[in-house]
Amino acid sequence: MRKIQVAILVFLVVFAVAWLMAGVFLFPSADVQRAEEGVGMEHVILPEPKIKGDVSVEEAIFKRRSTRRYKQGSLTLHEVSQLLWASVGKTVDGVTGPTRAYPSAGASHPLEAYLVVGDVEGLSSGVYRYNWQDHSLSLVIEGDVRDDLTDAALRQSMIRDAPASIVFTAILARTTSRYGPRGEVRYVPMDAGAAFQNVHLQAQALGLGTVIIGAFSDESVIDVLNLENEVPLGIMPVGRI
Repeated sequence: MRKIQVAILVFLVVFAVAWLMAGVFLFPSADVQRAEEGVGMEHVILPEPKIKGDVSVEEAIFKRRSTRRYKQGSLTLHEVSQLLWASVGKTVDGVTGPTRAYPSAGASHPLEAYLVVGDVEGLSSGVYRYNWQDHSLSLVIEGDVRDDLTDAALRQSMIRDAPASIVFTAILARTTSRYGPRGEVRYVPMDAGAAFQNVHLQAQALGLGTVIIGAFSDESVIDVLNLENEVPLGIMPVGRI
């Protein structure tokens, strides 16, 4: 009798494992499907950012200006790396996890950053998502979308003229799940303002120009970047001055 019970138990375990494995291969999760859909898309590990520079914080603050006209010339991969790190990048590993370049209410960190590339050395034209965890870029849209993004931003030509733009978005639920409506109307904008200023000061330290753009159609920017569950907060074109 005991042998029969053991045999039945073994059969049930083997059957359960086989069923689970079949589910994995026949009905992959959404994450697996997205990964498969992204096969072949460009993934770029960025150069390590510098944590010491030649320009002091005080000097960068004093010289900071909103710049809407840029000289011809591409950005380097090192410059892009530094700007993205300053925006929403990882700084040091804290007691409860990595700290970030911008302060965030309750460490909810709702911000995401996209790089719209027209002329950056070492990168194809397109839209890249910045991965702060490993300081890398993932190509999500191929081709130059600067004209489309300019149209979405009420024809503000500095977006078209700049070699690249950083677009900030927010996944609001990261903050509102903890703080409710106040998270959306107060805390997320505070987080965004800090990240915007980081990029402004980093651009100044690199001898580059930028400006914060908030005049755009949310729906149009969402369409251009093919966003899901994210809202656009600001566009920062960056170029040579």
